[in-house]
Amino acid sequence: MLGQYLPLLALFVVAAAFAAGSFLASGLFAPRDPSAAKRAPYECGIVPTRETPERFPVRFFLVAMIFIVFDIEIIFFYPWAVAQGGLGIFGLVLIMVFSLAVFESFVYLIGNGALEWGPLKHSAATSEMTSPERTLESTIRRVGLEDRDPPVADANEAA
Repeated sequence: MLGQYLPLLALFVVAAAFAAGSFLASGLFAPRDPSAAKRAPYECGIVPTRETPERFPVRFFLVAMIFIVFDIEIIFFYPWAVAQGGLGIFGLVLIMVFSLAVFESFVYLIGNGALEWGPLKHSAATSEMTSPERTLESTIRRVGLEDRDPPVADANEAA
């Protein structure tokens, strides 16, 4: 009886030995004096020549989640459509409840502006973050400009 589980036990032993060996080899052969070239990100041997691109906005992921929800809905619709005759009125009610739940979440997302692209609209009366004392210089902290000269003001603006 226990002989049936011997291959499974051997698999766990081999997996544990491989994990332990990987940690040991990493500790023995890891570079001890990392340089700037060794710390640089490696992308197919190409040295990066520009900064990383801008992050995707959160709204992009909201739209992606809407598509995933509808994909899941289609995954549930297909078996229902195949077995529709055998399910009867019970299956019809279940799929209608499911569709209503999905449609309700879609309406909620649309109501909250999940599909509105472009700049965010803020109302001055409802926004607590609006203050006449806030300026661009007091709000945004610029990083990495410590050794640089401040920008020269335009001659037309100074006048």
